[in-house]
Amino acid sequence: MATPEDAALPVAAASAAGAPQGDPVETDAVIVGAGPVGLFQVFELGLLEIKAHVIDSLGYPGGQCIELYPDKPIYDIPALARCTGKELTERLLEQIEPFGATFHLGQEVTGLNRREDGRFDIETSRGSRFVSKTVFIAAGVGAFQPRTLKVEGIERHEGSQLFYRVRNPAQFAGKHLVIIGGGDSALDWALTFAQDGPHRAASVILIHRRDDFRAAPASVSRMRALCEAHEMQLIIGQATGLQEQDGRLTGLKITGSDGVTRLVPLDMLLVFFGLSPKLGPIAQWGLALERRQLVVDTEKFETSVPGIFGVGDINTYPGKKKLILSGFHEAALAAFGAAPYVFPDRRVQLQYTTTSPKLHKVLGVETPVFDD
Repeated sequence: MATPEDAALPVAAASAAGAPQGDPVETDAVIVGAGPVGLFQVFELGLLEIKAHVIDSLGYPGGQCIELYPDKPIYDIPALARCTGKELTERLLEQIEPFGATFHLGQEVTGLNRREDGRFDIETSRGSRFVSKTVFIAAGVGAFQPRTLKVEGIERHEGSQLFYRVRNPAQFAGKHLVIIGGGDSALDWALTFAQDGPHRAASVILIHRRDDFRAAPASVSRMRALCEAHEMQLIIGQATGLQEQDGRLTGLKITGSDGVTRLVPLDMLLVFFGLSPKLGPIAQWGLALERRQLVVDTEKFETSVPGIFGVGDINTYPGKKKLILSGFHEAALAAFGAAPYVFPDRRVQLQYTTTSPKLHKVLGVETPVFDD
């Protein structure tokens, strides 16, 4: 099983440094979000010769596909009978490579203001600044934050003994692990650390509040088999307290359905309660919202502020379907909607990548010659 960190992909012509700059970067477009729809937005803009900078709070492109299901199969991408989230991201990065988009990763957009000339001042949490003619918000359902364990004092161990995501599996090898959760992430990591392999733990105790799991049935069956073989342990209950010694977390108090509280010793604690999407600063940008989603038209997928477009799961309109396929369609129309802001004196015509020599030049491919 690949982790988001394992699945992190190289980005051609990318700049993730995001260091504070003296003068802001002037650009045609800024895309907020580097998920599949944000990446395809780069492509559609590139065909119209619109240069883009891409900003994402994650440290790697791919969005939900990489963060939540890098190895899970996707079956509804046109012409791809089956692909994983990681494979889809790889293909999109390959597709947009000719356009040289610049990526600014590991940072959020904290400020967005419109200038008198119609352009936008944009600033990120790492001090990067931009002046852009257009803005595309492709932030999915928002920035993901892990749902945390509600045990008093547990937060001081986060990053040292308490983890909500696995970035480096090797750091848990040979440790006494307690894993809390009942979904795919909890079960997948419990199986990974309980079985023979380079990341096998000294012991694995899985804790869930009930004996009913949301994870794949095959994973649940495998977990129960390992418990029967005494390769790992399952405890039904909830964390209600902790034990510390010399500033370190040494155990977790688990209260079962019988009302009895037991102390479970540990070296490290992994908690998988899922991720909660947060709209974050977008909610403060003065854009029309409906149920925490951007209201857009269906001609250009423009928001209530001219020059700002919303594509993908972040937007809403009559008949909206939250599908990657729908986001790709929205990105195409949004690119044409943005063209008059970028090229006010140019008439942009629809051209086809199959036959247009101009688009072939933009894509860096040869124009095919067909016999009569």
